[in-house]
Order: sequence, then structure tokens, then C-alpha cells
Amino acid sequence: MRGFLMFVSRAAVSLGLLYLVLRGIDFAAIQSRLSRINLVWITTAVTVAIIQIVLGTLRWREVSNICRARLSHLEALRYNMVGSFFNQILPSSIGGDAVRLWLVHCGGAGWRAATYSIVTDRAVGLIALVLIIVASLPWSYATIGDAKGRLALVSIGFVALSGAIGFLLFGHLRLAWLKSWWPNRHVHACSVIANQVIFSKRSGPTVAMLSLTIHILAVVIAWCCVRAIDAPVELKDVFILIPPIMLTTIIPISIAGWGAREAMMMVAFHGAGLAQTDGAVVSILFGAVYLIVGALGGLVWIFSAEKQVGISKWFESREIDRP
Repeated sequence: MRGFLMFVSRAAVSLGLLYLVLRGIDFAAIQSRLSRINLVWITTAVTVAIIQIVLGTLRWREVSNICRARLSHLEALRYNMVGSFFNQILPSSIGGDAVRLWLVHCGGAGWRAATYSIVTDRAVGLIALVLIIVASLPWSYATIGDAKGRLALVSIGFVALSGAIGFLLFGHLRLAWLKSWWPNRHVHACSVIANQVIFSKRSGPTVAMLSLTIHILAVVIAWCCVRAIDAPVELKDVFILIPPIMLTTIIPISIAGWGAREAMMMVAFHGAGLAQTDGAVVSILFGAVYLIVGALGGLVWIFSAEKQVGISKWFESREIDRP
């Protein structure tokens, strides 16, 4: 019951945010933009999003191997596709991650190893995103004309950077009392794993390249959405605006980021001197691309062994004890 109420509340937040951000928009202009969509660009965006999932699979396998939650390429890809489906119907990426966690456990890994692999993978991805945002601040500062927008961007960048550095440093602390409280103990373990993944001579360069490429591909997807409606927005503007928006919309207050993403996109476009209507349309198309990919993940889920057998029988068939 509580899960249902949380879903309803987040759906209400999504609808409320969409109403607030779109109520002042010229819907005739939006309709005009949408009526002239170039489907070739949308198809390209969907293809790039699938490539993004494949690269995310490769990074996740690097992390999961260190966590002793070993996955084959096919398993990791299948779980990521299923996760992309649940990301579209559950709050933010948390729903998809929870399903991935269950799938990894069903595959034979312990709950702790499965949890650490997913949490650490997310943390590594967020650290890479923060680095992109901070590295692009000089250009972002020059692009954003609004003083409040500049202050917000700089604040987001350095608060996020401080959090990333703090998370990594936490793994180097050896104080016993820090690990006496169980949340601290698990965060510390994830920090240790993240340090191993990032600073390892074997996995570090690979994980860094994959993480940066994954976020750059998100920019490419947004750029494809811009080109699909032939909006007068330059690639450098998209590269500067999209990463901070991705970071702020990770907070699980809505379903798949709907509403929150549109609000942030419109604010960002306005701050950069671009049309808010274009920001709204690009955001809607951006969400639609991931919705399409999520639908493909839904097909994978429908025909998956876990879905066909059912949770109870699946545990029995794999001889895994219930938690």
C-alpha cells in the first residue's frame, strides 16, 4: 500500500510540475514544432540511447566483478534493458535499480554484492557527470547571462564536487566508530569499491572512458532532439546545459523525471537566452526517446525467464534462499 501511495504521489508531482511549467507556454508554438519533427533524428537519438545502455553494461560489469557479483555480457545487458523499462514507470532511476538488484540476486549473487555493484556503479557515473559539469564551468559561466543562473550553476557544480570528493575520501578513513552505524558501514564499503574501480590501473581508464562517453551520448541525444525540430540552438549550448539538468533531475521526486526535467530545461534555456518553448519541446522529445527505449526493455522483461517463471518459482529453481 505504501509503495502504491508513493507512486501516486510522484505521479501527482510529475503532473503538477508539467502543469506549472507548461501553463505559460504557447501551445500553438509547441504544436508547430512537434508537427515538423524529423523522424530520422529521433531514430538516431533512440539508437544512441541503446548504445548508451550497452556502454553502461560494460561499466557495470567492471564494477560488479570487483563486487563479486559476476555477470555475463548478455545478463548485464538484459538487466539494464529491463531496468530502463522500470525507470519509465517508477520514480527516477531508483525503480530500475531496485529491479536490477533483484535480477542480479536471482542470478546467484548475494544481496550485499548485488547492492554494492549497483550503488557503486551509480556513484561512479555521478562522479563522472560532476567532473564534466565542473570542467565546463568557464564556458557555462560565459553562456548563462542571468546572474542568478550563474550563481546556481556554480553552486550546483561545487556542492556536487564536494560531495564526490567526500564520498571517495570516506573510503580511506579507518576509524572504527564510523562503521558502527550500518548505513555508514555500507557507504564506506561502496566508497572503497569506487576507489578500487576508479584508481585501478586495469579498470580505471576503461571505466573513466565509458563513464564520460555515456554522459556525452546523453548530450548527443539532446542534440538530436534539437535537430529534430530544427531549433536555433548550438551544440556547445546543449553540451553546457544538459549535464547540470541531468544531475538535478536525478532526485526521485517524479516519475522518470517528467515535470522536473521540463522545468529545469526551460529555466536553463531561458538563462542561456534561448526560447523556453524550444526547451520544453526538446525536453519532451528527450523523455520520449528514453520512453521508446524503455518500451524495448519492457519487451525484454515480458519474455524474460524471471517474468515467465515468477518470483517464487524462480527462487526455487535457482535454489536461492529467500532473504
